[in-house]
Amino acid sequence: MDDPKPRDDELDAAGLTDVGLVRKENQDHFLFATLHKTVRVGTTSLPNPSALETVSERVASITMVADGVGGSEGGEATSRITIETVTSYVNRTMQCYYRAGELDDDAFLTELRAAALATHDAVSERAVELGLARMATTLTLGLAVWPRFFLLQVGDSRCYRLRAGKLELLTQDQTMAQALADQGVIQPADVARSPFRNVLASAIGREAAPAVTGHDLKRGDVVLMCSDGLTKHVSDEQIRNRLETLTSSKEGCRQLVSDALAGGGTDNVTVLIVRNVSLPAT
Repeated sequence: MDDPKPRDDELDAAGLTDVGLVRKENQDHFLFATLHKTVRVGTTSLPNPSALETVSERVASITMVADGVGGSEGGEATSRITIETVTSYVNRTMQCYYRAGELDDDAFLTELRAAALATHDAVSERAVELGLARMATTLTLGLAVWPRFFLLQVGDSRCYRLRAGKLELLTQDQTMAQALADQGVIQPADVARSPFRNVLASAIGREAAPAVTGHDLKRGDVVLMCSDGLTKHVSDEQIRNRLETLTSSKEGCRQLVSDALAGGGTDNVTVLIVRNVSLPAT
């Protein structure tokens, strides 16, 4: 039997972003939002219209991190525009989460891929308007429709899931080094040492090749999204230790950002943590 969906008040979500110790501008952005069915009364003869205006329990939630590429021109604007555009697309265009029980994973994955490509086109058009040829950003987005979790990946920001003490990387970095490893040109163990480890093979605003995957969620899971400003300086083992011992998502974000700064802070660092906590029924 599947775990019951956590109530809205059982979600503990927090995010934190920091410019780091080297960069002059923070080009990272993050967002966590819940999606609901709502009733808004425009006009009526009823004596108590406010009683009809409701916000239901969430039907889905979205979690995302965007990292303006390499300190390039317009990086902050690009990551901001990307998150704003894809959020609007999910809210206005994607209706599949309202029919989650009727659809299989393919419907969600197809919609997420379309959202990424539409956002890529919007960013490319904006770059032309602003005369900024190199506007680009990563985008890692999770759409949770309990108990499924659909991931969209463009670039090398990451999504991890901690379950029963085991940390699992749910995304794959879209870098030139990883592409070389996938092609068998270099060994997987050499990716971290490759001079191409930070060279993106895919980005919103450039050659976007969105990867979409489906996963499951269980009560007790902790989901972490982050920019590479975290993983450049903090090992997976340290991330696992922090997530396993955290007392709140807010405190976990603070600790991990502090770890990244203590490790050198050579890039903007962004951390977003979402977990569910069991509360008494009301």
